[in-house]
Amino acid sequence: MSHGQRIDKASIRISATQREVYEAFINPEAYESWLPPQDMTGQLLEFVPQPGGAFRMKLTYNDQGYAHAGKTTEEADIAKGYFRVLTPYELVVQAITFESDDQRFAGEMTMTWKIQPSDGGTIVSVECSDVPEGIGQEDHEMGLNCSLRNLELYCET
Repeated sequence: MSHGQRIDKASIRISATQREVYEAFINPEAYESWLPPQDMTGQLLEFVPQPGGAFRMKLTYNDQGYAHAGKTTEEADIAKGYFRVLTPYELVVQAITFESDDQRFAGEMTMTWKIQPSDGGTIVSVECSDVPEGIGQEDHEMGLNCSLRNLELYCET
């Protein structure tokens, strides 16, 4: 399967308002805390939450057993991109590339986060299109679900 043909998805229902969820996307401390999947730590290197605004995040593996798993270095991934769309309380669209010399991770991936009202809460769904072929689908979807659970914990505390 070549780059651009795969779409990975995940969703969750959160007992928080759309406003609370959306604000977790545009607050740098919040974003840095919930986005990294399990077994990773995030560090924002740049973050301008506005349409066209850039972001850059270093995701470091906490477990040395993952050595040689990183895209950028043996123990880390650096993702950079920009916000294509920020529709308050409803939609966040990001264009993301990974800093890597490995062509399997090349290309721009689009992450579309929908924030929709649900009875007494909010449904957050993410769809990743143009996923680089070097990212395993099962691992990626597991990571997306982990990030969504982190978002849920962040918003509900």
